[in-house]
Amino acid sequence: MNLIEVKPKAHYRLFVRYDDGASGIVDVSGYAGRGVFAAWLEPGVFEQVFLAEAGHPEWPGGIDLCPDALYMRLTGKRPEEVFPSLKNLPAHA
Repeated sequence: MNLIEVKPKAHYRLFVRYDDGASGIVDVSGYAGRGVFAAWLEPGVFEQVFLAEAGHPEWPGGIDLCPDALYMRLTGKRPEEVFPSLKNLPAHA
């Protein structure tokens, strides 16, 4: 699955669409004001999100989010469901 569309929404939410048909709103408000995401608190910065060439949502200054993590939040899928090869990795304590 690849992110093909991202649009800012009110209250630090993103509309995302993936090439497998999954789409919807993801709330990223928990990041606002924390670390590099403090920039979102400046008027108009969050609204400047764009889909970077590498396929992730990005903001001015190189602030970005992982599209895979957004996909899992959107769909409720676990990493093993999104990346089946993870099931084959040996577990070490």
